[in-house]
Amino acid sequence: MAALPVSGAGLSAMSRTGPSHPLCSTDDISEQLEELQLTLGEGPCVDAFLHGSAVLTPDLLTRDLQDRWVVFAEAALEAGARAVFALPLQMGAISPGVLDLYARVPVRLNADELADALAFADLATLVLLDARTDETGGARSVPAEDLGAYRAEIDQASGILTVQLGVGIEEAFVRLRAYAYAQGRRLADVAADVVARRLRFSPDTEPDQADDGT
Repeated sequence: MAALPVSGAGLSAMSRTGPSHPLCSTDDISEQLEELQLTLGEGPCVDAFLHGSAVLTPDLLTRDLQDRWVVFAEAALEAGARAVFALPLQMGAISPGVLDLYARVPVRLNADELADALAFADLATLVLLDARTDETGGARSVPAEDLGAYRAEIDQASGILTVQLGVGIEEAFVRLRAYAYAQGRRLADVAADVVARRLRFSPDTEPDQADDGT
């Protein structure tokens, strides 16, 4: 998140049919923002989830925002947030939650910053869906500040598969994800095996799990 002009981030799992709950946050303010929105049932996070589109609020002191979120806007300002950006997590028809970013001062995201924020939202989607396929079935999550490392290992594994399979990076990622799903394993664990050469993919055969780690 260091590349973005924000002070912190929070991630919440959300559902139309079941209870929603905060998963992780980078600091006390982001934790308060997640709790506030899910408790009050209003705010950019709630709107982003319901409408399936990003809600960008560069300044919570804007009059129409205070009218739109009567309770949340004031509570968020009191908590120390001035700008909030809510990005829905989506993969096809699946919408597992929302990534919230906040700043202590008024700020607008330029085109490049918004693109970076959306990339982090895509990554958070993978993290959240990956947690749900954990073998234990528990609500395991990756702290928001660790998303970069998580992404780097998956990118590295996908790059290795482009060589092993002779395919493009997007197809390599699809194959990596499909294998993790079929084996009931977390994507991060499969990526780690590929990077460590414990798992090798072949164009013509099923992936081979090495016994000796080579």
